[in-house]
Parts: sequence; C-alpha cells; structure tokens
Amino acid sequence: MTSPSDPPGASVPPATKPVIEFRDVEYRLADGASILTEFQLSIESGETMVLLGRSGAGKTTALKLINRLLEPTSGEVRIEDRATFDWNPIALRRHIGYVIQETGLFPHYTVEENIGVTPRLEGWDRGRTRHRAEELLALVGLDPRAYLARYPHELSGGQKQRVGLARALAADPPILLMDEPFGALDPLTRMEVRQEFKQLQNRLRKTVVIVTHDIAEAVDLGTRIALLEAGAIRSVHPAEKFLQSDEPLAVAYLAQMRSLQPEGETS
Repeated sequence: MTSPSDPPGASVPPATKPVIEFRDVEYRLADGASILTEFQLSIESGETMVLLGRSGAGKTTALKLINRLLEPTSGEVRIEDRATFDWNPIALRRHIGYVIQETGLFPHYTVEENIGVTPRLEGWDRGRTRHRAEELLALVGLDPRAYLARYPHELSGGQKQRVGLARALAADPPILLMDEPFGALDPLTRMEVRQEFKQLQNRLRKTVVIVTHDIAEAVDLGTRIALLEAGAIRSVHPAEKFLQSDEPLAVAYLAQMRSLQPEGETS
C-alpha cells in the first residue's frame, strides 16, 4: 500500500509481526476468581520483555500462558502469529526455553544428561548432544571437563542456575521464558549470574520474557518493562525511561527501590 505522498512505484514495507502477542486475554480460576483481565501485550523479536509486579500481580500466570502450561479463559495468546491453541503443546514447549527459580534439574541425571533432555527428545545422536552440552557449559562460564559428569547435588546455587540456563538453550529455541530465575541466589552470586546472562543475551538475541519483582533487575536486563498490578498491565516503558516515569504505580515502585538502597547510593 502507498500513501498520497509516496513517489510512484514506492511501497511501504510490511509491519513485522510480534513474536508473542496477548490479545484481550482473561484467565480465571475454576472458582471464577480473575487472575488476568483484558491483558494485551506484544513482544518483538530479539527483545527482553520484563513483567514486573508484586506477588499476585499475574506475572507467572502470563508466562505460563505463553508455553501453554495454562490456557486462557478468553482471548488468545499468539506465538509467531499462531494461536497457542493451534500449536501442538509438546512442539510449542520444545520451541520455547524455560528457566525457573528452582532450576528444575533432574537430581538423578548428570549435568550432561540434564542439558541433553530436549535434544534427545528431538532425536539428536549422543555425539551431537554431548557436543552441545560442552558448548553451552562453556557459554555459561562452566568448564565442561569439570562439570559434565557432576550431579545437581554437587553444584552450588549459581552453578545450578547456569546449568538450568544451558538446558533451556540446548535445542536453540527462539523464545526464552524466565520466572524469577535468579531469585534463589545470594546477592553477590545473583549479580554475577545476572550480568553473565545479560552478556549472553547481547550475543544470542533471543526473544526473552522475564518475570521479576526486582526493579533493579528489570531495569538492568529489560528492553521494555511491563508493570502489572492486580492482573492487568498498568503501563509499558522502555527500560531506560522507567526510572523517569511519572505513572503513579511506577513512581511508587521507584520510591520503594530507593528507600532500600544503602545511604549515599543513587540509582
């Protein structure tokens, strides 16, 4: 389509479709309690969208609607311009990496076996799977020679989280979901792993959705920040502009963040 001001023969490039899109989504429990209401959000290729809000705001529910662990009561969630209802649930979940706070590593599997879960389901042979595990361990800062044969109970919290991230990336999914991924770590390890993930995302450019209630984490990692309250999106901000937002809920969050900072430290 051309506009009257376009020169003859000129064309307007088509708008790109969002990778993830919530269209008027509602999610209610069996007893009728509403968790998400009129939820609308578009997430573009390669961006890191942060869902920020207090406990009970609906962040994790929204995340689980993306990989069809939950299904909307009404409205639809679309992945790569297909409603999640139109995806085979197993195929959809293999298309999306998923990292949770507790890592979810299988305790009776070695690190290599944990990372290789999805590749094995995809039919990869043993050599290719092992090579991928070695490659990903190096990518997340762990020496493959030292960690491939270890079991989860032999790892520190930070090491487990790195292995969990490696497992989520194993089959090279284009989308990555992260639910409070660094929340169980001590403050120093949390900062280290967070910075490693940031560097990794700068290289890989996955489409990432992160759930957190940590404002500093949201600003540090996000391309954009969606602020949730009581199951609805109150506002969406470019991450670099969030600290200057005059939206009342954002102002309240920022005031809380600053009150918790050590004296003399500024944001």
